[in-house]
Amino acid sequence: MNENSDSKKNKPGSGEAALRSGFWYVISNVLIRAVGIITAPIYTRLLTTAETGYANNFNNYVSIFSVICGLCLIYSVGRAKLDFKDKFDGYMSAIQFLSSAFSLIILILVMIFFPADGMLLKFPRIVIFILFFYLMLFPSIDYMQYKYRFEYKYRENIAISIIITAATVILTVSLLLFAPGEKGFLKILGTVIPSGTAAVWCYVNLARKGRVFINKEYWLYALKIGLPMIPHGLALILLSRIDVSMISNYYGFSEVGLYTSGYTIGTLLMFITNAVGQAWLPYFNERLYEGDTEVIREKNKILMFYGCVLTLVFIAAAPLAVKLLFAKSYWESMWVVPPVALGTLCQYFYTNYVNAELFHKKTFLIALNSCIAAAVNIGLNAFFIPRYGYIAAAYTTLAGYFILMVLHYIAVRFVLKMKLYHDALYFLMLIGTCTAGILTAFLYPYPLFRYPLILAVMAVLAILRKDDIIIVVNMLNRKILR
Repeated sequence: MNENSDSKKNKPGSGEAALRSGFWYVISNVLIRAVGIITAPIYTRLLTTAETGYANNFNNYVSIFSVICGLCLIYSVGRAKLDFKDKFDGYMSAIQFLSSAFSLIILILVMIFFPADGMLLKFPRIVIFILFFYLMLFPSIDYMQYKYRFEYKYRENIAISIIITAATVILTVSLLLFAPGEKGFLKILGTVIPSGTAAVWCYVNLARKGRVFINKEYWLYALKIGLPMIPHGLALILLSRIDVSMISNYYGFSEVGLYTSGYTIGTLLMFITNAVGQAWLPYFNERLYEGDTEVIREKNKILMFYGCVLTLVFIAAAPLAVKLLFAKSYWESMWVVPPVALGTLCQYFYTNYVNAELFHKKTFLIALNSCIAAAVNIGLNAFFIPRYGYIAAAYTTLAGYFILMVLHYIAVRFVLKMKLYHDALYFLMLIGTCTAGILTAFLYPYPLFRYPLILAVMAVLAILRKDDIIIVVNMLNRKILR
């Protein structure tokens, strides 16, 4: 009897499986990001702000073109796991082949029509070749990790992330210290080589297991969901990255380096919220498929509450993190952190509504909302950045994400006519956290007030939510630390 009970608890889709998966996703993401934090002081001392801006500009283009080259087929995986239960491996192999074939066509066209240095994106031809060759392979990492995620194979998923992270850090630091050449380009190579190698491994394994390359049914299914998401993906890139391009145009690479450094610290929070979201999504899909909306509503409320708490703690600790990690010339970037962290929280909230839209395959709604928010953000950037500097871009991005939250809520509540969450409570939580976070930023020059205040808040919350803490501790004792 006990064995059967344990089996039910641990099977994919069970609450405990999701909890364990989420716990290890969070731990692994924190550890991975800790490596990045430890190496950040090395990078800021080995690279000028202009060289940092050059490498980050490459990363921006990877993000932008991966949306197009990958055809956004990745968004179909969650629902396909339910619709093609016994053919899932073949489905993954087929959509991988489709996206890589399309990327190869793009690579060939770029090499034909942009034969000279500086003709595209102001990069040398070799960098352009690396960019698009990388885009041909890189989606396979996402496919493999999504597959593992929806199969609750968190160990394999985490192993891929840890190996890529460790290899990237070791190679990048080695190149910057010992290899001759332009350091911005060396930083790019340090990122591309380990990820590209891992992508080849993922590609071969997905193809070997699925053994399906051309399948009209799978392709049409994936394209129906994926193609409308291309405007969504591009709009999100604009929402999160257009500020970098606009800062570069109005000021220069040094300001880009300051902004992206602060932005990087601000998005550390995203590694935790994304990890929670990654563990939650398979559980959400399966519970909604079974019609267990009340379970979704109550468990999701707890996740959102702790997201707000974590965001406030993160904002309070940001100045110390910036001063420990970066050279003094980068300290000004601490003022970017609060609005970026709050924007991350908005993403954490609105993803709940996006999950519902994806489940019902209403990707057109997702794309429309993202385009509206991106257009508003561009207008805000054009008005505020020239007048108030690069820090204003962080606040316009926060505004864009909040607008996106409102739009996705409207889509789910009034278009899909679904009452899944405690909507009014969510908006109160979000507005309250944004207000408290911005007020906390005003205390940055006064650490003697800031830290006692946040510790007092944490103590009160620990008392109020002690039952949740006890549940997690018991789970660790019973299943993980056993």
